[in-house]
Amino acid sequence: MDWLMGKSKAKPNGKKPAAEEKKMYLEPEHTKSRITDFEFKELVVLPREIDLNEWLASNTTTFFHHINLQYSTISEFCTGETCQTMAVCNTQYYWYDERGKKVKCTAPQYVDFVMSSVQKLVTDEDVFPTKYGREFPSSFESLVKKICKYLFHVLGHIYWAHFKEILALELHGHLNTLYVHFILFAREFNLLDPKETAVMDDLTEVLCSLPGGGGGSTGDGASSGAPGAQNHVKER
Repeated sequence: MDWLMGKSKAKPNGKKPAAEEKKMYLEPEHTKSRITDFEFKELVVLPREIDLNEWLASNTTTFFHHINLQYSTISEFCTGETCQTMAVCNTQYYWYDERGKKVKCTAPQYVDFVMSSVQKLVTDEDVFPTKYGREFPSSFESLVKKICKYLFHVLGHIYWAHFKEILALELHGHLNTLYVHFILFAREFNLLDPKETAVMDDLTEVLCSLPGGGGGSTGDGASSGAPGAQNHVKER
């Protein structure tokens, strides 16, 4: 739980990767790519029979695993040399440890801090309970918001600094689908501060303006890799 004291801070970053200045991820041929025709606006709504915290826990855990997997596909290209800072567009993020000390780190180090911290939280029975009779902490919603903020940073960095690798691996359809689902879920439950996501507003507007926020399939929907809510229902 020490991580709960941690935070990250952003400030303008004047440097832009030359290859990404044109924002390849905004080109129509790429933004149209999807792996499914799911109507995400309907998929993110809280089912009537599900407890809100259970729904938040289930989806947050799923998004964590999918974003971690997405990053792992390009992690060999995200090094201390290629990504000396955790940058997204003109914004640079800094990590602060549990003592509030500013940690100077590269992008891969920052992502490692994020993934290790979130992994610790989602497997902590005191925070994400799975046993019958265990209650969610009163701070649960604020923790989910913090997790979503950090996961958004990772998604943003993938688009900004590694989209060319994503294209080479032909994973842009997966990334776009994941991004739309994540953003619409966060919007549905007010999990992300608009000021936090403004750095990617151009992409969000394009991707979420398509029918249902997730239309425009260019792949095989039957083999969808879109994150669905994994079971987080407490054992009975």
